[in-house]
Amino acid sequence: MNAEPSNSVSTAQILQEAKAKHKVPGMAVVVMKDGVVCDRAVAGVRKNGAPDVITTNDLFHIGSCTKSMTATLVATYVEEGRLSWDTTIASVLPELKGKMNEAYEKVTIEQLLTHRGGVPGSPPTLAWIQAWGKKGTPTQQRYEFIKAVLSKAPEAKPGEKFIYSNQGYAIAGAMLEKITGQAWETLMTNKIFKPLSMDTTGFGVPGTEGKIDQPWGHAKRFGKIRALQEDNPPAIGPAGTVHGSLDDIARFALAHMKGEREGGIVKRETFRKLHTAPQGGDYAFGWGCSKTPQAGTLLSHAGSNTMFYLLMWVAPEKDLLIITAVNMGGDPAEQATLDVTRALRDKWLTVKGADLH
Repeated sequence: MNAEPSNSVSTAQILQEAKAKHKVPGMAVVVMKDGVVCDRAVAGVRKNGAPDVITTNDLFHIGSCTKSMTATLVATYVEEGRLSWDTTIASVLPELKGKMNEAYEKVTIEQLLTHRGGVPGSPPTLAWIQAWGKKGTPTQQRYEFIKAVLSKAPEAKPGEKFIYSNQGYAIAGAMLEKITGQAWETLMTNKIFKPLSMDTTGFGVPGTEGKIDQPWGHAKRFGKIRALQEDNPPAIGPAGTVHGSLDDIARFALAHMKGEREGGIVKRETFRKLHTAPQGGDYAFGWGCSKTPQAGTLLSHAGSNTMFYLLMWVAPEKDLLIITAVNMGGDPAEQATLDVTRALRDKWLTVKGADLH
């Protein structure tokens, strides 16, 4: 439902203005207040130069917003007793002992998910080349990739500093695959997507190759905006290869917005853990955590595979969440999502849930 506050600029207009200002192909946004979809709008086209317009059901790649989903998946196995937050890489992958750098042996899955395992921010060059080769199943690709990463020295002493690392999440995903015998993609589908009714959510490029049945990604290359149907290799899937409709991504964000009060896919105390950054930091398990004057506690994360850009903005104390997406990467897309999110934050923060029914 859409329930525009009185005397407010329409959300469609907000999107159109951001799209024009930042010269992006298309945008979409969904807003939930007190668990109700109160606002949604789209603007622009699925592919630059083509007439096909974006719809409210279209699928967008979410990039690194995948990380909070992977962390939540790990949390389900912690609750089941299949592993603990202190489970180490070497204890799950003992066959790599002697092949991995010794500094990684005692790194825990919690350190990996909070970017404090010393894992480098950029993968070793040969490991990255190997990942783009895409040989074998996604699980096999991940295993070979993390073997190559772990064979090198860490970027910093594990536990010493924050280093944002897709590679760390790939290792966590490979650990899950080892203890379950199932692909990370299968685990995500069965343990996260299905329970939350995220029926459109999948992996890799949205839509059919060569067709304009979903938004294409866009990136500025050689001075021109190019429409692309590409994605990062499955080897780093746990860090960022999910796509879905904005309604589906909002369902996941809603589970976290309500989680510390009501529980759900995991217990309340587990949600609290997922939203708590290590001492002195502001990054928890796939969520940036902060306090804001307007919204109080804020959980947020941006994601981009360089061809799409999506921002999850969740204010649990205000029962408000905003999911904003652009079918383009880079600075223009980031600025467009920030403009729209700020405008809709201001538009909906003071609206009471009762006014939506």
